[in-house]
Amino acid sequence: MDLPFAVTTPMRSADTYSRPGFTLPAGTCDSHFHVFEAGYPHVPDPQYTFPEGTLDQYLAMTEVLGIDRMVLVQPTYYGDDNSLTLDTLARLGDRARGVVRLPDDTDSATLDEYDRAGVRAIRLDLFARRSLPLAEIEAYITRMAGLATSLDWHLQFYAPGSVIRELLPFLAGLEVRFVIDHMGYMRKSDGFVDEDFTNLLGLLHAGNCWIKLTGPYRVAGDEPLSSVASLGRALVAARADRLLWGTDWPHLPDGQRDTGELLRLLADWAPDAADREWILVRSPDLLFFGR
Repeated sequence: MDLPFAVTTPMRSADTYSRPGFTLPAGTCDSHFHVFEAGYPHVPDPQYTFPEGTLDQYLAMTEVLGIDRMVLVQPTYYGDDNSLTLDTLARLGDRARGVVRLPDDTDSATLDEYDRAGVRAIRLDLFARRSLPLAEIEAYITRMAGLATSLDWHLQFYAPGSVIRELLPFLAGLEVRFVIDHMGYMRKSDGFVDEDFTNLLGLLHAGNCWIKLTGPYRVAGDEPLSSVASLGRALVAARADRLLWGTDWPHLPDGQRDTGELLRLLADWAPDAADREWILVRSPDLLFFGR
């Protein structure tokens, strides 16, 4: 799956977001958002233009929707330079945790610094590695799992569905906890079939897998959000206790997307308040806020 260069659009005003349509439990966590601030170095060839999406804009959104806690995820725009992530975590304090990108040779002193700052996971960009032989991708995951295990962190996979599909047997035996972004990114428009989704659901029962209910518009593609409702419901039915929810704010490249509409999807996918408690509070507690 190619990711074409995108021109980002301005951010929607926070006061125009839809309201959730259900009562958010105390401690509700957005487990996947990004921020962008002027003055920080970015990769030489970003996949999109510099977006609006400052921390102040993000916090205005959380005030409107009633989000208490958040997990900042290092975007591809900044590569392995996690300086903005660390600065943002310092501004947010104990209500936030972070996910960074790391080179293979990151030393223990750097890992300890990140851990003290509130980092709890390593993001693996498998879009950038999707053309590599599967054995090389698995070896890379194994190396990064070693770094994560040293600090009781977990791994997070930003990956096309085609790579996730090939990795399923390997991931079923992975001993470190891991999270798959964007509902597995298995888009029907890319040729995925029911068996692929069934196998993805099976991975939730393999011991160490969590899946993020993020980016449904990425999975839907040109179809309406309702086209992924069956996948959302199936994930909740399979293991609500192994799911996380996140805004994927600022919804690159579409800053005008309604974050409240995405939160409202949970009322349909997880109508049971106890399931929403797991997705919004208890799983974030386990993976990010336990210490």
